[in-house]
Amino acid sequence: MISGKTTLIAHIGYPTETFKAPLIYNPWFDVHGIDAIVVPMGVKAEDYPSTLRAVFKMTNIGGALITMPHKVTTLTLADEASTTAKIAGSANALRKDPDGKLIADMFDGTGFTRGLARKGSSLAAEGVAALVLFDKQVASAQALAERLKLHYGKLDVRVGPAMVADQDLIVNATPLGMKDGDPLPFDVSQLAPSTFVGEVVMKREITPLLAAAKARGCQIQVGTDMLFEMIPAYLEFFGFGTATPEELRAIAKVAY
Repeated sequence: MISGKTTLIAHIGYPTETFKAPLIYNPWFDVHGIDAIVVPMGVKAEDYPSTLRAVFKMTNIGGALITMPHKVTTLTLADEASTTAKIAGSANALRKDPDGKLIADMFDGTGFTRGLARKGSSLAAEGVAALVLFDKQVASAQALAERLKLHYGKLDVRVGPAMVADQDLIVNATPLGMKDGDPLPFDVSQLAPSTFVGEVVMKREITPLLAAAKARGCQIQVGTDMLFEMIPAYLEFFGFGTATPEELRAIAKVAY
């Protein structure tokens, strides 16, 4: 039950219709008697900086989960940021410390790679030799490549076209797939059955991209796998203890 002592965790993004996190966190809080609640807040990009400042003026706010389209902007609004967030150039978590400072971190990569590890795959920190980045905003991809090279000196990082032939792992880290009629992020006819295809979109379990990849015999990872794997890191970040993905799945009320 929500009371005057309840700690609020804002879940900020736009649109909110695809949000799954409250359907996992809030049942977990209820089962474990934690007086906290995750509250979805729909905020458009142009209103985000002023809204975030207003939200964190509330005395009962403990932090925020940040999702599209605000992750990049969040890094500029935080007082401090983890190395992971600095490398990513974005953040998906904000914590308000007792001194009022906003601490930013990024758990998307943690969740995604933990999910891949369960399926026998890996990413840069676990030993990938080469990485190709593609973004319509070429400057953004180039900046990310430079940050990766700085921290992973042995990693071959390139910015190139969305050519997926002969790749071991392909990840759609874009919003494509959230809206009906979205184009696929790359030409799936290039996929080999040996290629692992991962997704971050959570609007539906099997996105058009994943359906196409499955049809070509590829192993896949759905967007919510990343979410279940990263929530334990979020819980620790906010000081709510921890959980296993299996425990979270057992009580979650996720629906599509």
